[in-house]
Amino acid sequence: MAYNLFARTLVESNGGARFVVCDAREAVAEGFVRNFVTQFPGAQVQIASTPAQALHASRTVVTMLPSSPHVRNVYVEEDGIISALRSLPSEIAQSTLCIDSTTLDVEVARDVAAEVERAGAAIVDAPVSGGVTGARAATLSFLVGGPEKAFKLAYPHLLNMGKNVIYCGDSGAGLVAKICNNLILGVQQIVVAEGMLLGQRLGLDPKVLASVINSSTGACWASSVNNPAPSALPDKSPPCERDYEGGFATSLMLKDMGLATDLAESTGIPLPLGNVAEKIYADVVSEDPELANKDFSSVYRYLRVSKHL
Repeated sequence: MAYNLFARTLVESNGGARFVVCDAREAVAEGFVRNFVTQFPGAQVQIASTPAQALHASRTVVTMLPSSPHVRNVYVEEDGIISALRSLPSEIAQSTLCIDSTTLDVEVARDVAAEVERAGAAIVDAPVSGGVTGARAATLSFLVGGPEKAFKLAYPHLLNMGKNVIYCGDSGAGLVAKICNNLILGVQQIVVAEGMLLGQRLGLDPKVLASVINSSTGACWASSVNNPAPSALPDKSPPCERDYEGGFATSLMLKDMGLATDLAESTGIPLPLGNVAEKIYADVVSEDPELANKDFSSVYRYLRVSKHL
């Protein structure tokens, strides 16, 4: 995402844009800068050691973090974005835009947004759909919540990282849309794994079975792009072909399923499939910890060797 944002902005500015990167793992930031400058000689990219330092050097800030505690840390705590905003002259704070693409608790996001706005800046929640593949290809969908004025400011930056930018409503609306989407995706990935395992157990070639599913009523992203069965998609390279590396971590899907079930409980909406799916991902992480950081389609591997089969 950072690469696409920087590269496209650099072209639009005729080489005049300056960039700042900040990561809790300094070596990651250093590696990114080396690679970017190698491909764009002369590009001005500096490394910030704290979120506050990044904010002081930037008027547009994009954050992408694992979950709610990390967002509180980066925005609210000492050396965070909000304290840095409050130290700025009001006219500079008012010209600052924050875009948070984390998938987190809706109420936490709304509280943080209110604090940012009280400090004078604009903010949108803009979680993404499309996975690692979409991030690399700049084909992500951004689901955006916040004031319409802030959305219009964020739109060109988001378009440099994605293909679809959808305005969902007020603060938190983008997150609600993302959580509902991932609830559906999490359930689908499990049932695709079940179907692929069942068909193969009964003698079907995984490529043939995937072809049937993907041209029939069972078609979905979890099968056509992220099919969990090796050799099922010979024209593509889903994570299963790399021992489930390089995708959306199972631990993050478990987090998102938890966000969905928490919202459902607070609103009185029943989630019979969502509740079972959350438990399955929790079992995957607890019974096979190696899969926690592998793509969530590795639920296929868990089910394949599960004592329940």
